[in-house]
Amino acid sequence: MPKDSGIGASSKRREDVRFLTGNGNYTDDINLHGQAHAAFARSNVANGTIDSIDVSAAAEMPGVLAIFTGEDFVEVGGNPAGWYIESRDGTPMKEPKRPVLAHGKVRHVGDAYAAVIAETNAQARDAVEKIEAQITELPAVANTVAAVADGAGLVHDEIETNICFDWGWIEDNRAATDAAIKAAPHVTTLELVNNRLVPNALEPRASLADYNAGSDEYTLYTTSQNPHLTRLLVCAFVMGIPENKLTVIAPDVGGGFGSKIYHYGEEALVLAAAKKLCRPVKWTADRTESFLTDAHGRDHVTTIELATETDGTFIAFRTSTLANVGAYLSNFSTATPTYLHGTLMAGNYTVPHVYVNLKAVFTNTAPVDAYRGAGRPEATFSIERIVDKCAHELGIDPIALRRKNFVKPDQYPFTSAAGLEYDSGNYDGVMDVMEGMADMSGFAARRAESEARGMLRGLGVNSYIEACGLAPSNLAGALGARVGLYDSATVRVNATGNISVMVGVHSHGQGHETAFPQVVAEMLGIDENLIDLVHGDTSKIPFGMGTYGSRSIAVGGAAVVRATEKIINKAKKIAAHMMETSEADIDFKDGAFSVAGTDKSVAFGEVAFKAYVPHDFPHEELEPGLEETAFYDPANFTYPSGAYACEVEVDPETGKVSIERFCAADDFGNIINPMIVDGQVHGGLAQGIGQALLEHGVYDDNGQLLSGSFMDYAMPRADDLPFYAVDNSCYTPCTHNPLGVKGCGEAGAIGSPPTVVNAVIDALRSGGSNVTHIDMPMSPSRVWTAMNS
Repeated sequence: MPKDSGIGASSKRREDVRFLTGNGNYTDDINLHGQAHAAFARSNVANGTIDSIDVSAAAEMPGVLAIFTGEDFVEVGGNPAGWYIESRDGTPMKEPKRPVLAHGKVRHVGDAYAAVIAETNAQARDAVEKIEAQITELPAVANTVAAVADGAGLVHDEIETNICFDWGWIEDNRAATDAAIKAAPHVTTLELVNNRLVPNALEPRASLADYNAGSDEYTLYTTSQNPHLTRLLVCAFVMGIPENKLTVIAPDVGGGFGSKIYHYGEEALVLAAAKKLCRPVKWTADRTESFLTDAHGRDHVTTIELATETDGTFIAFRTSTLANVGAYLSNFSTATPTYLHGTLMAGNYTVPHVYVNLKAVFTNTAPVDAYRGAGRPEATFSIERIVDKCAHELGIDPIALRRKNFVKPDQYPFTSAAGLEYDSGNYDGVMDVMEGMADMSGFAARRAESEARGMLRGLGVNSYIEACGLAPSNLAGALGARVGLYDSATVRVNATGNISVMVGVHSHGQGHETAFPQVVAEMLGIDENLIDLVHGDTSKIPFGMGTYGSRSIAVGGAAVVRATEKIINKAKKIAAHMMETSEADIDFKDGAFSVAGTDKSVAFGEVAFKAYVPHDFPHEELEPGLEETAFYDPANFTYPSGAYACEVEVDPETGKVSIERFCAADDFGNIINPMIVDGQVHGGLAQGIGQALLEHGVYDDNGQLLSGSFMDYAMPRADDLPFYAVDNSCYTPCTHNPLGVKGCGEAGAIGSPPTVVNAVIDALRSGGSNVTHIDMPMSPSRVWTAMNS
């Protein structure tokens, strides 16, 4: 029977009540007394020198209170990259300053060079229109490949190159990988582009700053996935505010997908303005600003080679990638294409040789950083596309080729050729589940039925692995992280028995307010409705590293477990005192403490009350109160995996692709809330299918974003998506965290793009085409052109 509470129960998301009734509290919903508004003057050219900025006319506009330009922030620090990457030859990465406001030069369309503070939002925007900026336009470098060509213009003149770093992984493997490929009986080669994506969270970015002159304290309300990181960056690198003087609050956040992990200059600007005016200052982006300035995702140009024996045994993967990082380094932009991508380039295969070369490239475009999956989708797409192409070349069934090279259950822990230690998995088992869900035996009949209607039908599969639960700090530090990647939790039991759980991870769609109480309720044997979750406020919670990389339950949840274990241990001491027995004789089960071998017991609520009414406590042995904090730093990443199948129909007359069936079998380890997990997979599949078929951030040669609105950037709609079949019944628990969980938030976006592309290529082959690859998005025009070229 399905559980109705605790771990494993599909408890309804309690946070949905306020969202569905219009009672969410987002940053733009917050209004403070005396609040002013900010608006930004942004560059309409991708590359240019700022000759002058005349703000005199703007200053005379109604309601204008102050105007800032880059001159006001020359002495302020830059927004740093969170990971240091060293090039293959040992030289440090190039790290040009990312200013609060552009000074001297603008480097992408949307680069802010001035800000107006006014009484109303409309007055601020009107005044921005009166700023006269003389900007001498320079040739733009918007294309990744063109940026590394001889004679290319420079995005940052001071570093004398457009290459941020030239990274090799693992450099010691390079010679052996080259030799293995040279000697291999068969080598498959594929050139591909992982298309640029614009995150497009439902809620645009917004920030509201307040300053208290009496205490010299700041409060920043902002749309952040990671409020503690925002506070750290603002204080330590950008503004120099003492960390104990800045509170960052991320209230309800309407989606992030990675783009709201980072600190942006608008946050620093409203803080500076609030102090100057001694008034709250708010800024909320419009959708055009979001398109132009939110960190974009993906944008890789890759050549990948797979060397095999004639029987399909994998010998080596070798990749060469140009990764576009845009005009400035965003906070995770150096880690996303390297350690979150290169380390996964062995996939879930026993391939003995892997070498990755990646050059991070500056261009006159919006910064590029982590987007749902963050490096793992790029790795999986390259691997799973070339495995399919290899299977076709060798005449081997694509599933059989994958199975032949899978890591087997008796090989764990398994150290991949890309350097990661996989602790658990059952890739054959997950593939078995997927094959059953997909009704492989019925595909021939379905294809024949499609052909009878003049349509081409194709079947594509994929097997992915990802590294999640971002941490551990010691490994991350060795790989160049400038922060730790642990997390923390405080569990506070109140005198009346209800509980507040305070966590450093942030919920913006993941269901934390439901799932975390389920964990605590299971451990304490109490009603989960007695437990509430507190997050997003740096003044109320311990230090945390936020939500991304499917780390919330694996790292933050593990911290909750450790803190709850401390609660139980202290409560046992109190119960022992109450029942006049030894702590060693106390058992705890189903919310009650009992003396072993007797019928004496006290309920958890009685112990909680006693903790705060300690009239007879032995004070030298037992402190009042029942509140505990724990920090958790994992020993390893977690490794979710899965196998997906997709069936498509292609109209040969138009090239239009429609998805007819989609099956996803995933191994997420233990499951806290199956309904929430299914929802996370559904959302990831929608985004992955969107990338495969529709979405594309396109810049022209002048650095203008051609797909800068929903008129030109095609988001998936309901009729673009099928009904999904999802399953997570074949699972192997993570071996190194107390919950045995692996994470589920990114899987759908990782596994679906190559599955869809493989299906389309299979459909075209069924119609006699020799097409071996089409870059995403596979729009009707691209598919039709490929079929008819």
